[in-house]
Amino acid sequence: MGRATTLKLVPQTQEKHPSDDDIKVVARTNRDRGFDLLVRKYRDRIYYHALYITKDSEEAFDVAQDVFVRGYHESRLFDDGFLTKAWLFRVCTNRCYNIVRDRNRRGGILDRLGKSTVVLQEQHRAIDDVMARELTEGMARAMEKLSPEHRTILLLRYFDDLSYKEIADVLDIKLGTVMSRLSRAKVRLTAVIGEDLPA
Repeated sequence: MGRATTLKLVPQTQEKHPSDDDIKVVARTNRDRGFDLLVRKYRDRIYYHALYITKDSEEAFDVAQDVFVRGYHESRLFDDGFLTKAWLFRVCTNRCYNIVRDRNRRGGILDRLGKSTVVLQEQHRAIDDVMARELTEGMARAMEKLSPEHRTILLLRYFDDLSYKEIADVLDIKLGTVMSRLSRAKVRLTAVIGEDLPA
């Protein structure tokens, strides 16, 4: 706290990440720090893996959150010999295919929604691009329309670049709550951007 809000984002792709073995060494003395490094290293790759399978950015985002929640509670995650990367992608893949299977069982629901579904998916995909740019006046107006709870968590995550664990510490909430609240805030921001920034 007491930290100034940074309006310009640092692209995630420019980060240098330690090896999985180095992360495990860190986790032996500080598991939360090790987990934070793991999330930073794999969050984008897991998200895009999920997006490739589900073809839905909102579902992919939720899957990525679920994968790391499960990882946080996986006692073997930092054990020697445990294939952390393979485990993360396996959990992600299985979850995605369950979603696709359930979606197919429901049949023609998406077809009946028609164009509105396509528009919503495009808006969700556009979120990542919007958050990768400097905060514009339009985005500032959109953020002002959010509840304080949603606005705060988006600012902490995307503009201050805090980790999930750091956000949990700042807001004094559980890690799983951070992830679910962030997901809801992103959905709401998507809807607001559709109203304020239709282009």
